[in-house]
Parts: sequence; C-alpha cells; structure tokens
Amino acid sequence: MKLFNDFLPIILFFVAYKMYDIYVATAVAIAAAIIQAALFYGKHRKLEKMHLINVGLLTLFGGATLLFQNEAFIMWKTTVINWLFAVVLLGSHFIGEKNIIQRIMGNSLTLPQAIWNRLNISWVLFFLLSGALNIYVAFNYDTDTWVNFKLFGLLGITVVFMVAQGIYLTRYLNNTQPFKSEE
Repeated sequence: MKLFNDFLPIILFFVAYKMYDIYVATAVAIAAAIIQAALFYGKHRKLEKMHLINVGLLTLFGGATLLFQNEAFIMWKTTVINWLFAVVLLGSHFIGEKNIIQRIMGNSLTLPQAIWNRLNISWVLFFLLSGALNIYVAFNYDTDTWVNFKLFGLLGITVVFMVAQGIYLTRYLNNTQPFKSEE
C-alpha cells in the first residue's frame, strides 16, 4: 500500500496528461502531492523528509511550468531529485560511521563494511544515471515519450536495479542469518 501511495502523484500525473495535457497533469501532480503529504501528516503528526522534498520540488518546478507555460521545468524535476539523492548518498559515504544505505538496511541484514560502501556507491551511480536518462529522453524526444518514460521507463529501470542488487547481496548472506521481521 505504501508503494502505491508513493506513486500516486506520478500515476495521477500520467492519467491527467493522457486525458488533457502537460499543464493539467502538472497541476494535478502538485495537488496530489500536497494532499498526500497533508493526509500523511494528519495520520502520523509528522512528515517524512521525502514528502517535504517531493512537495517542495514539485511545487517549485511545477509552479514554474504553469507560470511560464514551459514544460521544460517539470521535466527537470525528476533529474534534480535523482541528482540530489546521489549527492546526499555520496556525502554520507564520507560523513559519519554508516552511509545512508547502511542506516536504512542495517537493521535487516549484516554485511561487511566494504559491501555497504559498494551498495551506497551503486545507488549514487544509479541516481546519476537515472537523472541523466531523464534529461536525455526529455530533450531528445516528444513530451508523450517523456511522460511514458517517466512512469514506465524509470520504474522499470528501478525494479531491474533492485533485483540485480538483491542477487548481488545473496552471495554475502549465509543461510543461518535470518532476516529480521518488522512484527
């Protein structure tokens, strides 16, 4: 359910684009992200950093798209988020005892520090590549192709990357180490 909620603004953007145009889709995505963050806050009395970053950048780039009637702004938003993640992950590689990937996954599995570092750097490279691919598609193909790539292409690339990462991790897990459940 959380995954669906995370993708809801993107799905609504896609549907609104197919029914209307990029400007209606942008307004729908902004509204959906704000409503989503407000509902999350109403339920949990806090906001995740991801909600704040997404709503902030979507409002900034989407607002510029609507104000200037230029779709290039909304096309840049995906790249900016991906590259921002890459910078934060790269920074965490050098600051603190644990990088961000280790902080996120460290309660679920135990790995040698070198493997945590490789995972972190692989995510840095993944986000850099995803951002670059978004810009390439946005400015070398028509808007319809970019919208399809934004939903299906980037999602597909992410799934393939995560599966490959899972396969890579299996060689470092022994059969006696159970995954911790969140019961």
